[in-house]
This record gives sequence, structure tokens and C-alpha cells, in this order.
Amino acid sequence: MKKYVLFCTAALLPSAVYAQSTGTTTFENQTIVVTGNRDKAIDGVKVTDTTKAKSVLTQEFIARQQPGQSIDDIINYLPGVSFQSNGPYGDAGGTLTIHGFDASRISQTFDGVPMNDSGNYALYSQEQLDPELISEVNVSVGSTDLDSPTASATGGTVNYVLRDPTEQMHARVEGSLGSFGFRRFFGVFDTGSFTKWGTRAFVAASNQKDHNPYDPSSKINKTQLNAKIYQPLAGDDFISLNGFYVRNRGQKFNDVTLATFPTSSTHSSLKPPACTTTVPVPGAADKANGCGLAANGYFGYGFNPSNIFRLHVNSRFTLAPGLILTLEPNYEYTEANGGSAVVATEGFFNLRNGSTTTPIFGYIAGKPYFGGVDLNGDGDTLDTVTVDAPSNTVTHRYGIIANLIYRWSPTQEFRVNYTLDHAKLRQTGEVGLLGPNGRPLEYFPSDDPILDATGDPMEKRNRLSYSILNQVSGEYRGKFLDERLVIDAGVRAPFFSRKLNNFCVAESGGSGFVDCFNDPASQAAFMAAHPTDQLPQARNLKYSRVLPSAGLTYLVAPATQLFANFSEGLQVPSTDALYDAFAFPKGAPDATPKPELSKNFEGGVRYNSRKVKAQLSGWYTAFSNRIEDSLIADPQNPGQFISVFTNLGDVHKYGIDASFAYAPVRQLSLYAFGSLMHSNILDDVVGGACSSSDVRFGNPAGGLTVCTTVGQPIVFQTAGKQESGSPTYTLGGRAQGNFGPLEVGVQAKLTGPRYVNDQNTGIFAFPAPPKPPAPPLPNTEVFPAKTPAYTVVDLDARLSLDVIGLPHESYFQFNVHNLFDKFYVSGFNGTINNSAFRSQFVYVGAPRSITGTLNFAF
Repeated sequence: MKKYVLFCTAALLPSAVYAQSTGTTTFENQTIVVTGNRDKAIDGVKVTDTTKAKSVLTQEFIARQQPGQSIDDIINYLPGVSFQSNGPYGDAGGTLTIHGFDASRISQTFDGVPMNDSGNYALYSQEQLDPELISEVNVSVGSTDLDSPTASATGGTVNYVLRDPTEQMHARVEGSLGSFGFRRFFGVFDTGSFTKWGTRAFVAASNQKDHNPYDPSSKINKTQLNAKIYQPLAGDDFISLNGFYVRNRGQKFNDVTLATFPTSSTHSSLKPPACTTTVPVPGAADKANGCGLAANGYFGYGFNPSNIFRLHVNSRFTLAPGLILTLEPNYEYTEANGGSAVVATEGFFNLRNGSTTTPIFGYIAGKPYFGGVDLNGDGDTLDTVTVDAPSNTVTHRYGIIANLIYRWSPTQEFRVNYTLDHAKLRQTGEVGLLGPNGRPLEYFPSDDPILDATGDPMEKRNRLSYSILNQVSGEYRGKFLDERLVIDAGVRAPFFSRKLNNFCVAESGGSGFVDCFNDPASQAAFMAAHPTDQLPQARNLKYSRVLPSAGLTYLVAPATQLFANFSEGLQVPSTDALYDAFAFPKGAPDATPKPELSKNFEGGVRYNSRKVKAQLSGWYTAFSNRIEDSLIADPQNPGQFISVFTNLGDVHKYGIDASFAYAPVRQLSLYAFGSLMHSNILDDVVGGACSSSDVRFGNPAGGLTVCTTVGQPIVFQTAGKQESGSPTYTLGGRAQGNFGPLEVGVQAKLTGPRYVNDQNTGIFAFPAPPKPPAPPLPNTEVFPAKTPAYTVVDLDARLSLDVIGLPHESYFQFNVHNLFDKFYVSGFNGTINNSAFRSQFVYVGAPRSITGTLNFAF
């Protein structure tokens, strides 16, 4: 079936090969109609002829991976990319970096439309398009397309495209069974051309279920629907409409810390502890049960549900000879949440203001106080009760990408572009009830929230944001010297607006805490006791910059091309970082976080023949105002820590990428790739001053020193160090043999060491100082400075069922992920801290899984 679909698409459809917007595809003269064997992929691996170091994988490669696998996992087999999956089947999320840039700095687009969260720019690999429907995926490092609607492309761009409907009617049904309860169904029906104008469409659906490999109680259920209708017009013009819907119902699973990383896959920390509850006693002050809390180091009780719906139009119109208009409007609706349980108080928070104590209620200092509400049904309001308290987000997002292209000769063209991306984010924190097993009763507590004494929903956060991008750009492309030399020159000017409304009190000092009140008297009393905190308020922030780009390619021989590219990037602070800045009064320096800026240089050589596809490139990125998440002492809860954003200042990154695909004979293909990556943080980072709590608990003051006096400077020793969380090198490859009806492939990826913090030290336990005159206790390293390198090997085999008389496109496929069952440290985010108590969460690598798939084509 796969070869049939690709044949129809390649032969008949003028849609984008490189998964960019229609405007960029048209401007770069990239169509699916190929002109010779040199342009064909080698078992799914291609090289491009752009000025950027762009890597491409086609459906031929994608289809050999695990059924249902996320495209973010599949691009792990491209140079410069590192992805650690939280599970073997693409539905449990993961950690993506490209050249050391985390996912919030990578722009990911689906047919040119952004997939990043519009608030924090996060990517969710479990929410991507079904792999069976992806024609191609490409990765550009450092550079983004001029018309891309992104606020987060300082680190690179991932583009993939939904295939077009075929001209012939056909259907495909696929079923998979595998390890860890994996069950998956996928089906697609193409209508073929059903009008005299060539109108055609398809509908597709999938459902998959499985559970976490280490915790069978953590179950996942994912459903996806897709549809597309395509109308060809005169020449290469067309208009199409596609719809995408995905419903994820995933239970959280335990993520340990590096400081507590288990020694084996059977370690007890990977499974939930015994959950026991007690019956509340009327008239008694009952204590909250531990079920649902992060008891015994287990953080896997909650849910991570999402509902996502998207509509997207692609269109191209030739207005006059050489004058082309492309229009791409889009709309998205997202509802999602994630978080954990907290201990709620049925009664009041006793607020101390000098010698006065005032009972108030609200969500205060990270905990809900309901003001006299019976939560457990025992008839009194004396108790503390464990409740679900996730962060809920509802997003309405729309936009358009419009390009006007003018070709005044076969070798000269210019385009102007307008791009709009408008997102309305409603971010709340409704509180819900838990069941006896510690799991929430509702996927979305907003559907049935617990009300406080005012009769309104208790909220742990309450904000309304508008993230708006208006962008104009222009680009020139010229071909010279018999078209051997191609020069691109462009400029884009993004204008970002952030309209922020925080309906809670922001605690002063940059702690990141908000205190939410439905009762005006409680809020007034709280502000009287904390006069430096910031009242609920609105702020409007604007960011803009003119960003030039330029590049060239030069064909030095029929199969050999040189390329070079320069671009500048801009990343606007996320809404989380901007709301954290509400802790500072308007006009204060810290009230307006700076945008991240990058200058990207890349160049190299590529070789492209029928049997060989090879590319070697070097890159350099100068990055300023690098923002990173870090932990500080919690002023409300001594001995605890909270997450805040830290500016690392200037960071320089550079490296080498290489890939080589070779098909010596038709029956065999070989593919190898690798990357070397290095980063250099230029300066130490000042982290404030030691508080009395820091001194009391012996919290670190930077490096291996600890706080000994109040006011002692905290200086993180980052100068000359590498960024954490991404590998220093990667190496991988694939071999595929085609033996008539049987095709066999084996692939492997070596991921190099990753620093665990930006100070490049190990993770240490800093003991609290003993009482004088006892000497200070020594620090103890609980995890080394780098995670060990690891190698994962996969195996796949496909048998065509034409041996039993079925169509050639019907087959049985066998996949083994992590063939040698390697146990390894999976994904984690970079951090500046090196304290065991502040250690970041980390996932455990997915163990060996075995999957069988039957695919029938009709």
C-alpha cells in the first residue's frame, strides 16, 4: 500500500515536499514532481539543494518505525537531533533537543502551521500527526523560514506535511499488537477523483492503548481523526482543506530525579506505593491521606489529558504570468492540563500581621483554604483533604500566512509576506476530587470544580492572555552563472504583542507564587500584611526586531554543491516567564524580561547522486539572554524550592553535522550520521543573595560552596562551562536489505554524555550545617557531572503478503525497539542547580518492546 500511495502522490500532486508553507514551497520551486533519479531518496533519506543545512526523511523511512511512533522520535535519526522518548510507542511524550536547544526553542510546524504551545512554546510529541499520513519531515538547524509564524525558532525548525488524497480510490486498514498492552488500529479511505474537476479526499482514524512499561497502572488511550479534501485548479494551482483532531487520555507515570535515579528497571520507585485511605470521623480534625501526593518519591498519580482540533487551508492562485498568491488560514482549539495533588484545608488560613491573626481563605502559599467547606462529607469543616490541583489551559488560536510571489524571469524572483498568529489563552487552576486510588475523578477539574465558601471555583492560578504576532517579510532569490550560483537574501520583521491579565496576587521578590482570592476581604487582609506584593493587574508588552537572512548555493560539479547561510533569530519570553515578572512593580528592570536573540552561521558541502546522498556542515550560534528554568528557596515553605527563570546571558554554540546514505545495489542501503556539539556559557550567573532559610538549611551559594551568612552573594559558576541536558556527540546509522518479498532493517543510535547542570559539576547533597563549634559536614556527590552515553538498537522486518495472493501493498511488519534492553537515563531538562534537593526530574529510558502489525490494502 505504501508504495502505491507514494506513487500516486509523487506522480499527480503538486504539494510541498519539504513540509513548509505553500508560499515557501512555491518560492523555492519545490514540488513533488521530480526530474531525475538523483532527486530520489535512498530508502527514505534525502538531501536538499537549499542554502540551509536541511535534513529530510520520507515516508519510506517513517513507515519502518514503530506503528504510531511520534515524528519527534523518528527524527532522532537525523544529525544534530536528540530525542528521548518516555515510552516505546510515541504516546507518552519525550524530550527533544536540536544542537542543544530544547523544544521550547524549536519551531515545529505541520503544513507550515505552528505546533508549539502559544504560551510556553513547549512541544508535545504525543500530539503530532499519525506517521502513516506524513509525506516527509525535514529539520533545519538554526534558521527558520521567513514566513514562519513562530516566536520560538532560535534553535531550529522541524517541518512535516500531511499527504494529499490520491486520484484512485483505495482503503488501508492496519492493526498492531505489542508489549505493555499495546493495541493500535489505523484506517484510511481515499475517495479518488469523484468530480469532473478532479476533487478528491480522504478520511483517516486511529486509536491506540498501552501502559507505562514500568507501571501498568499508568494507562494511555489516544484517538486521532484526520480528513483532507483537495481541489486542483489550473496548472499547479490548488486549494485544500484539512482537519485534525486528537484526544489524549494519559495517566501520569513516575518521573524520578537524577539524585534518586533507580539502579534497575525493577526498582520500587518506578511503581506507585501502596495506597491506603482512612474513613473521616465527624467532629474530628482528620488529616489528609497520602494517596495522590508525591509520597515515597512517586509523582505519577495525576492525568495529562488534552483535546486538540485544527483546521487549515492551503491554496495557491496564479493571478497573472509570473505572479502567484498563496493563502493559508488556520484555526486551533486546545484544552489540556497537567499537575499534581495538594493538601487542602476545609477551614481558614491564619494570616499573621504583627500581633494580629486574621482568618482568610483562598489559594495561598501553594495550598487551597476553602473558608468552611466540607470536602470529605463527614459533616464538619475541620479537616485537611488531598485534592487534585492541575494547571488547566484552553486556547483559541487563529492565523494566516499570505505570500505574493513575482517571477520576472526564469532566474529571478521576489516575494512579500504577511503572517498573523493570534492566540487567546485562558489559564486557570480549578481544584478537583481524588478517588480512593489517588487518581483524579475528572480529567478536567474545570468540568466539576470544587467551590469555596463564596460559591465560586477555587483557583490556584487565574489569568487571561493574548499572544499576538504580526509579521511582514520580503525575500529575493536569484540564479547566476548558468544557474550554478543561487543567492537568497531576505528580511523579516516580527511584531509581538503580549496582553496579560493576572487575576491573582503576585508575591514580590520573584518567587513565582501567586495567591488567588474569590473573597475581597481575604485579599485586602492579605495585601495589608504583604504590601510589596502586586495586586491583580493587566500588562501589555511589545517586542519587535528586524531580522535579516542571506544564503547561497554553488554547484561546483554535477553532484557536488557548496552552501552557506546566515540568519538572526528572536524568541519572546514565554507567558510563564512574563507572569513571573508580575512579582516586580511596573517599571522595575525585572518587570520586563528580555527576549532571547541569536545569530546563526552555517555552511558545508553536499553530494547528491543516484547511489550516494551525503552532507557535511559546520554551524555556529551566538546566543544572548539565554533563559533557563532554575530553583530557588521557597520563602513560604522553608526547606522547599520553587521554579523560577534565570538569564544565563551570552552562550556560544558550535559543532559539526554529517550524514551519508549509500545504495551500492538495489537490494541494500546503508545510512550513517553523526554530530559533535559544544557550547560555552560566557559568564557566571548571579542568583541573588542567601536568605536566613538558605543559611539554616545549608543551601548552595554556587559551585560547591554553601550559604553561611545572610546576604552572602549566590553566584553560579557557569563561566566557560557547557549547557546541560543535551549530548556532546551523537552517532547512528541504519542498514536495510530488500530480499524480494522480505525487507529487513536494523538501526542504532549512540547518544553521548550530557552534563546534568550548567555548572558542570556533579549533583551533591549539601547537609545542613551543624551547630558550632562542630565542623562543617562534607558534601556528598549523589550523581556524576555527566550521564553515561548509551546506545539503543532497533530491528524491523516486513513481509509482503503478495506471497499469499494479496496486493503487494499488504504486509506483515515486525518491530523490536531497544533490542538489547538497554537501561539508561532518558530525557531531562537543563538546569543551573547542582543540589540533590533541587535536582531536576528525569525519565527512565523505554525498555525492549516487540510489536507485530498487519496492514491490508484494498
